[in-house]
Parts: sequence; structure tokens; C-alpha cells
Amino acid sequence: MQQTGKWIIGPESVRMVELGHPWIIADGFTKRWPSGQAGQVVSLCDDQGRFLASALLDPQERIVARLLSRERMQLDRAWLTERIQAAIALRRDHAGLGDTDAYRLVNAEGDGLPGLTVDRYGDYLMVQAYCSGWQVHLKLVTRVLQELLSPAGIYEKSRPQNTRELEAVSDTKQYGRLLAGTPAPKPLEVRENGLTFLVSLEQGLNTGLFLDQRRNRRDLMARAKGKRVLNLFAYTGAFSVAAAACGASLVTSVDASPGYTDWARDNFAANRLNPKRHEFLVGDCLKVLSDLARQKKTYDIILTDPPSFSTTAKSRFTTRGGTSDIVAAALPLLADGGLMITSSNHQKVDLADYLKELRRGALHAGSGLQVISLYGQPEDFPYPVTFPEGRYLKYAVCVKSS
Repeated sequence: MQQTGKWIIGPESVRMVELGHPWIIADGFTKRWPSGQAGQVVSLCDDQGRFLASALLDPQERIVARLLSRERMQLDRAWLTERIQAAIALRRDHAGLGDTDAYRLVNAEGDGLPGLTVDRYGDYLMVQAYCSGWQVHLKLVTRVLQELLSPAGIYEKSRPQNTRELEAVSDTKQYGRLLAGTPAPKPLEVRENGLTFLVSLEQGLNTGLFLDQRRNRRDLMARAKGKRVLNLFAYTGAFSVAAAACGASLVTSVDASPGYTDWARDNFAANRLNPKRHEFLVGDCLKVLSDLARQKKTYDIILTDPPSFSTTAKSRFTTRGGTSDIVAAALPLLADGGLMITSSNHQKVDLADYLKELRRGALHAGSGLQVISLYGQPEDFPYPVTFPEGRYLKYAVCVKSS
């Protein structure tokens, strides 16, 4: 650990630290820091030499340091064990997991381990490091997880660090690697809200199940009986399965990827739901909506949960602007009094701006939208009140009115 006084942060960063924010953003002060290695724990101080916090260094990134503690500490087995034990206790006492064995076990900043997540998938764990600083500590993380939870295996899934790399992501490339234990079945069956889903711990950037939507899928299950449901950007069909399993009369799943659509059919079959009783459409969502409108199709519930951005051969979707386009194109297919359910995980679009996107879409379609519920991520995705970036998920349930 470097001596106090060398890792000086400027007045704005001091203010943010004192307000409890866990990030130090690169600026003129951090450029004068001594040379350091990613993963080094350093003592931050103000220009008077007053100790402020211990932080994990990541000198080549925009977030050059992440706060681990307001006290001097070492990132060792005892410290890490205490943090992970606290995370486990929070899920046990407050998450209401019920018949679920796929959930987030450690949520980075929300559990005092900024830049590190751990997800449970049945008997397996998935570790993801969102900064280079954690890479040098993966062996320690793995050992502590083994000691506390005795999983069948522990995987790491690597993530591209910038948007350009994300655009080149392949769903067939192996991003996951086994850190400890035995390999997981391919695919691996997990449980969520009493339903079965198939996940991949090795191939693709994501596993096939977005855990932060668990509570929102449960909400849909309570609304879908007897309804005609249109699920846009259906991915592997988790929302579609939730609706069909609870008695939706028809579920139409739309996604641009044939591979994800096949995966969705497999998820239906895994729950003994006959895929032939429902519809699976492959194509760009805006084009499909246009086709459905020409066919005069109507639905009782339309759900759209797009990625922050996606690119097909003919179009590109982004949350800003794209959300209003989707809403405007979908509303004519929604019955009066039906539910328009929209979701976004785009961290840089806050709730107020997101609702403006919904407003623009409704005005363009000439329809009214009444918001009846607003949800975020579930209890296993906690975030500090001092870290507004931690509340990233927006899930709006709206009623169409004339």
C-alpha cells in the first residue's frame, strides 16, 4: 500500500467521497498520481494529507479508483469474507427468493465490492469483473466463495470494456471460463419463480437469463392469464415463458436472432409448454410491428425490453429515441385498456428522461398512457443511496387510454 499523501484527490472528488460516492473519476489531480498497478489498494487523501478512504486502483480507466472502505484496510481473505458474508445474509433475509436458485449474490457497489459481481445459477457461481483492478484478486475471490458456499463450480465471464467491442460480440464465442470445480451442463437448468430456464455459463456475453428482471416477470405472471401477449425483443423468451405458464391465451415472441428464438422454444419445452400453441417471429421489431398492424392484429399486453442498443442488417436501436419509436409503433396494436409494459437497463437514461420517451411515443400514436406501476431491479440488486447510478433498471406498466 502506498503512503498516505501521494494519492491526492481534488476538491470535487473529496466532496463526492464525503457524500459516499464510490468512484474516483480521472481528472487533473489523478494524472499526477505516482505509477501504480491495477488491483493495488491505495490510501486516498486530500491536499492537506487527510486520509479519506482505501480504494482499488485502476489507473488506465476513466474510473481510476473504486472505494473499498472509509478505513485503512488490506484486501485479504478476512476482509473479503466479511463482505461476502454480509451479501449472503442480505439475500437470505430480504430477497424473498422462494422457488428460485438463479439470482445475484454480490452486486458490486451495492454490496461494498465496487466493480465485482457474483451470480448464482443453481449449483454454480458466475463472477464478473467490471474493472481490471479485480483481475489480480480473482484467485482470492474464488477461494473465499468456495469456502463459504461450496459450489459445484465457479465461472468467470469476461466483458468487453467499450461499446465498439460490444457491437462485435458473438453469441457463439466463449466468454466464460471455469475458475474452479467441475464444468456445468450445457445447457444448465435453473429455477426462477418456480419456472425452469436454460442458461449458458460459457458461450455468449450473457447467460440467457437476465436476473434483474425476476420480480418483474413475477408481476407479469399475475397479469397474463387469458391475455394475448406480444413480447418484443424477446431474447430467450423468459417473459414469454412467464406469461404462457400463467395462462396467457397467446404469446407472440419477436426477436431479430434465430438462435435466441430457438432458445426461447427450448425454454417453453423445458416448462412443458407447447411452443406450437404460441408464435415465434424472427425479425426487426419495428418491421414486425408494421407487418402485424397490416394484419390488424391486436393484443392485451405488449411488452418491450430492448437492449441499450442493438444492430440488425437494416436498422439500429438505441434507448434514446428508439424507445419512443417502438412505443408509437406498438400502441395501435394494443387494445384500449390494455397494458403497455416497457423496460430499459440503460444506466445513462434516468427515470424522468425515460418517461419522456414514453410520452413522445404516446403522443405520436395519438394515445394516452397511464402509468400504474414503476419498478426497478429486485432486492438482490441493492444499491447505496449515495450511488444513484445503481438504480439503472426502469420497468413501467402503463394502461392505454383513448
